[in-house]
Amino acid sequence: MAKEIVIVGAGFAGVAAARKLGKKYKKDKTVNITLVDRHSYLTYMTELHEIAGGRLEPDAIKYDLRRIFHRLNNVKLVTDNVSEIDHDNNVVIGEQSNYKFDYLVLAVGAEPNDFGIDGVKENGFTLWSMEDAERVREHIIDMVYKAAREHDPVKRRALLSFLVCGGGFTGVEMIGELVEWLPILAEEHKLNPDEISFHLVEAAPKILNTVTEKEQERAMKYMRKKGIDITLGDGIAKIADDHIELASGKKIDTYTSIWTAGIKANTDASEWGVEQARAGRLVADQYMQAKGYDNVFVAGDLVYYEDPTNNNMPTPQIVQAAELTGDVAATTIISEISGTEKEEFEGKYDGNMVSIGSTYGVAYLYDKYSVQGFIAMFIKHAANVIYFLSIGSFYYAWLYVRHEFFTIKHKRNIFRGHLSAHGNILWSVPLRLFYGAMWLVEGLKKTFGMFGGQSWFEDEVVFPFPWLQEEVTSAASATETEEVVEVAEQIFSLNYVYGEEPMLVFDEMPGWFASIMEFMMPNQDVALFMQKMMSLVELGIGLALIAGLFTFLVSGLTVVLVAMFCLSGMFVWVNMWFIPAAIALMMGAGRAFGLDYYVMPWLGKLFDGWIWGKPKHIYTDNIG
Repeated sequence: MAKEIVIVGAGFAGVAAARKLGKKYKKDKTVNITLVDRHSYLTYMTELHEIAGGRLEPDAIKYDLRRIFHRLNNVKLVTDNVSEIDHDNNVVIGEQSNYKFDYLVLAVGAEPNDFGIDGVKENGFTLWSMEDAERVREHIIDMVYKAAREHDPVKRRALLSFLVCGGGFTGVEMIGELVEWLPILAEEHKLNPDEISFHLVEAAPKILNTVTEKEQERAMKYMRKKGIDITLGDGIAKIADDHIELASGKKIDTYTSIWTAGIKANTDASEWGVEQARAGRLVADQYMQAKGYDNVFVAGDLVYYEDPTNNNMPTPQIVQAAELTGDVAATTIISEISGTEKEEFEGKYDGNMVSIGSTYGVAYLYDKYSVQGFIAMFIKHAANVIYFLSIGSFYYAWLYVRHEFFTIKHKRNIFRGHLSAHGNILWSVPLRLFYGAMWLVEGLKKTFGMFGGQSWFEDEVVFPFPWLQEEVTSAASATETEEVVEVAEQIFSLNYVYGEEPMLVFDEMPGWFASIMEFMMPNQDVALFMQKMMSLVELGIGLALIAGLFTFLVSGLTVVLVAMFCLSGMFVWVNMWFIPAAIALMMGAGRAFGLDYYVMPWLGKLFDGWIWGKPKHIYTDNIG
């Protein structure tokens, strides 16, 4: 009988567990793995503030599960909402179907904790899901829209007052996004940005309690410099529709209260028969086995385990801990199936990083390094890219880089928009046509002898390389040899003299490159074949650039060819403009009045379907 492993929850922990099990049993037909989640995608929770703060579009942090598991076909994907666990019969009961299990991993994560404070549910905005982030985003836009039409200055200031409750990572990152975004919205609606106010309220005496005092002070200094009013040691007592009340009795008029003051275990899990601890988290041991069950495991924000390697503190509700617990749960299941020794959980965390807007952040790494500003933000971006590479998704690693650096609006990244791809590519069309014509002319000269050139298909021209000269000298006089070399020097030169003798980039070929070329062209016959091929390549490059077809690849090829020409000792400095011109054309020059406008989207869809299959809103791999 096949072993059935069911994982409930496709967050960081669930994905980590599913990938580890999927890799282990990829070729083992006796183990079936099913991943169940209410969504067909992984929400990149650490970037929700960027959606709520208008920096990214929602699709930028929704990562389709089919793309993540496209190489692990043994992981079945199911879009369903789990309502009950039948432990007596080992069945997960969902709204759409039931799932028999031998081993079960519960990784459904957490949800906001309002601590019973009056008005949070009715008037507050949480930030713990994609739906939350989109709701906050729409509300902020609506407030600015209403403020632009409000004649009462007191009410207008209340509409433009934005408050975040909670000084943890989520709260600090959220207020940082608002400080950047609201002036942009104010300008769009012709509002006075001086009427906008920002408030951060934290009940504890300090913010960011998982980093050191040094990072806390840096973050406070930066936020106050940006005009954020910070209240510490004074918690929220009530959230009304148009104001909030603090425990001290202080009142702040606002129509926007974003609640990030704490989380608790997903309330659905409270009905699943596993012992609960603080904030509803499910109790597990060092192997992530749920207390009282041998075949049920808990991972991610849902798990409560007091880690002896971390002063018996509960596992933190952060991404690194989620992945570690998911990995340990999967490892324990593997040990149970194979009968090998189990591995205990050990909390090892690289550090904590928090962004305050798009250009500034603070980080505490490896319990000893404190960094801020550009370096901290760069490390945060690098960590996100590394995550996607760790789950085998080069596609999503590139997508992350594209969203964060190239398609960003309003200069909201660490490079202040210098890498933005939102420029008008229309103005690169003349350069593309001219550059393509240059290559086309060279190809026509060498192929058909046009424009005063010498056809390589009519005359035996060879490369002027030392190891080929012996063959030429033995078959011709010295005068003839000189003529051959003189013509051969035009093979790569693309040389146009402007009143004086141009200077070569390299007078002679470097030894290491000579070894490569000698391997590629060991005799005259191969060299003659290469010279003819080169003329056809130049023709192809010219035609492709003029047509705007595969412009990125073709332009990249010209950079490689020019580098080879330089190393061969046959390219002059006056024509080095070929390289920056090619690089400039790589930024989508073929999409304006070029075939890339039609071909690249078509190829993208074709390869998407071929490699990953068609992404779906609902997956039913293991149903029916």
